[in-house]
Amino acid sequence: MEVREIMSSPVVTVGVDATLDEAVETMLVNRVGSVLVVDDGLVGIVTESDILAALFEAEATLSALAVADVMSTELVTTTSTTSVKAALRTMEAEGIKRLPIRGGTKPLGIVTLTDIAWHLPDRLRERPGLSTRRQGRRPDDR
Repeated sequence: MEVREIMSSPVVTVGVDATLDEAVETMLVNRVGSVLVVDDGLVGIVTESDILAALFEAEATLSALAVADVMSTELVTTTSTTSVKAALRTMEAEGIKRLPIRGGTKPLGIVTLTDIAWHLPDRLRERPGLSTRRQGRRPDDR
């Protein structure tokens, strides 16, 4: 299975000149935990954790803080044809929960640990003899 099969797309983005207030509003409207930052291509990511840390450290309002000052710029990315298994290995090795998917310099989507977890039971069902539950036992039987 390739990441393009499970990634969230279109990706939710904000411009590099946006305020954190605009980023938070975008995240709330789209019900996502991060936004990719673009400026003629992918330049960063802002997560809920980044926003909380910035508010705590700066003791300023969301509208007074710029996305460019808070975003992570050293991005680990992959392509849409990367296997889900390889993407998970990359995420584990890098200690990240979100992996942007790129097409050249443009963001195509994003895959999260949650996306992978949601699709894991589907993969187990595809393999004969594997199940997410033991046969003949109920969950409360011990």
